[in-house]
Amino acid sequence: MVAPPLIDAATLKQRLDAGPAPHSPLVLLDARPDAGAYALAHLRGAQHADLETQLSAARAAGADPARDGRHPLPSIDDWCAQLGRWGIDPATRVIVYDDQAGANAAARAWWMLRAVGHTAVQVLDGGFAAAQAAGLPIDDAPPVVAPQPPYPARDWQLPLADAAAVEVLRHRADAIVLDVRAAARYRGETEPIDPVAGHIPGARNLPYSDHLQEGRFKPATALRAQYETLLDGRDPRCLTVHCGSGVTACHTLLALAIAGLDGARLYVGSWSQWCRQPRPRAGPSNPHSDPRPGAPRH
Repeated sequence: MVAPPLIDAATLKQRLDAGPAPHSPLVLLDARPDAGAYALAHLRGAQHADLETQLSAARAAGADPARDGRHPLPSIDDWCAQLGRWGIDPATRVIVYDDQAGANAAARAWWMLRAVGHTAVQVLDGGFAAAQAAGLPIDDAPPVVAPQPPYPARDWQLPLADAAAVEVLRHRADAIVLDVRAAARYRGETEPIDPVAGHIPGARNLPYSDHLQEGRFKPATALRAQYETLLDGRDPRCLTVHCGSGVTACHTLLALAIAGLDGARLYVGSWSQWCRQPRPRAGPSNPHSDPRPGAPRH
C-alpha cells in the first residue's frame, strides 16, 4: 500500500510519541541543503540527505552539466547503497523534510525513493518550521543508524525523459512539456544560475510555488483542479516536467501525486542541460551571473 505523499507535523508527533513500531522502523531524512544548519539543529534522529552528494551525482568524478545537467541522478547502485547506509529497507517508513516547503530537496528525495519502488515515504508538510511549531524534539546529536544491505532495486521505476525525448515531445499536440521555474526565469528575464536565460521552445510554465499557500501544500482538490485545467482532458502521462536541474520538478510530481494524477515524466537534466547543448531556446540570453549565497540551486 502506497503511503499518502504528505504527513502533517501533528501526525508525525503522534507517531514519534508512540515509540518505534515493531517490524516497521522509521527513518527521518533532513534534506535541507545546508549541512551546517543540520548540524546545529535537526529533528531528533534525523539523518542528513545531501543534494549534491547523495540525492544527485553533481560532485561525482567527471560530472558535466552539459552532458547530464547540474543535478543528475546517481547510479541506481549508488542510490540503493545509500539507502542501505541510512538504514532503509522495503519495510522502513521514511519521512523527509526541508525548510523550503519541500522544494529543496525533500520532494527530490521522495521521488527517488518512490522511483525504486519504496511505498512508505512521505514529505513533512510545512517542513522544519512546522515541526518546530508542533513541538517535535529537535537536537544537534548525531543520529544512531542501523545500516542495512543495499536496497533491492535494479532500475528507476518511474517515468524519465532525456533531452532527445523532450525534443520530440515539445512538438507533439498530445504532450505537454512543463517548466516549473519562476515565471521570470521561464520568460528569460533573469537567470541567476545557468549560463543562458530562457526556456525550451514549446514548453509551458506553471511555477512550483503555485502549489503552496502559506508554506504548505494546497488541498488535494485545489491541486487537482489546477492540473486538470492545465491538462485540458489529457492523461497526466502526457506531462514531462522539468525545472532548472531536476530538483523542484519533483515538487510538481509530488503535487500531482497529492492530486491523484500520477504518471508524469521527469526530465532530470532540465534547463541546466538543455541550455548548455546546441538546442533551440526561446527567450533572451543573459550573461551568466553567480547565484546569491544560499539561493536554491534548482
